[in-house]
Amino acid sequence: MYEVIVKNHFSAAHQLKSEKGVYENLHGHNWKIDVVVEAPQLDAIGTVIDFSVVEHETQCLVDLFDHRVLNELKCFEDLNPSSENVARFCFESLKEKLKAYPIQLKKVTIWETDFLGASYRGEVTS
Repeated sequence: MYEVIVKNHFSAAHQLKSEKGVYENLHGHNWKIDVVVEAPQLDAIGTVIDFSVVEHETQCLVDLFDHRVLNELKCFEDLNPSSENVARFCFESLKEKLKAYPIQLKKVTIWETDFLGASYRGEVTS
């Protein structure tokens, strides 16, 4: 199995609501995103996919989030914008946008810091 990884970054703020309904202080991060796609074989020119395709779709997500308060975005109006939920939103968005290509979106990882992040792989199918 071959994998291609695309990385990008954005700056955004968020505020998580606890189980007791209390919000933590609004704070920001210089987030990073890693997108991994895979294919069992290479295409006729020896690639999994043209990097620019995955880069473009990832950049569209980055543009949605960059310099925003994530809580104010429609996609998080009823959902805490945790790293886990941001990763899942990105995965589901990218999966839809890349479905026309002969690849599988393997996972999306969202990093709040260089050392703290969360990944989403989607549903396991057999």
